[in-house]
Amino acid sequence: MFVGDSSYFVALADRKDRWHRDAVRLKKGLSEGFVVSDFVVDEAVTLVGARRGGPPAQVLFQYFLDECEVEFVTRGLLEEAMTFHLRFDGRLSVTDCATLVLMGRRRIGTIVSFDDDFDRVRGITRLR
Repeated sequence: MFVGDSSYFVALADRKDRWHRDAVRLKKGLSEGFVVSDFVVDEAVTLVGARRGGPPAQVLFQYFLDECEVEFVTRGLLEEAMTFHLRFDGRLSVTDCATLVLMGRRRIGTIVSFDDDFDRVRGITRLR
């Protein structure tokens, strides 16, 4: 199981995204499923909607529901995410920090992402 970052899903859904070709290449090599937070769903669907319109955003939303395990951010997870946010002095978004908490809780060491902010975090591997 992999954790997915919104940057990967946006790149996959938007042919004009600078990382689109890399996302397609990655998708072909990934045999395991994804777990994402509802924050990632929100972020990715919102960006795709802003760039490409409602119908492509709906396709991506449905992909998340059908193909990914979506974990909803609880108060406890959000409080842990804020701890990471402070630890990184605000340099990682709250969404990214929630992803880190999710990774820790699920003992998943690999994230699929084009966001190099994750390179600041020791102990995880970023596929790009």
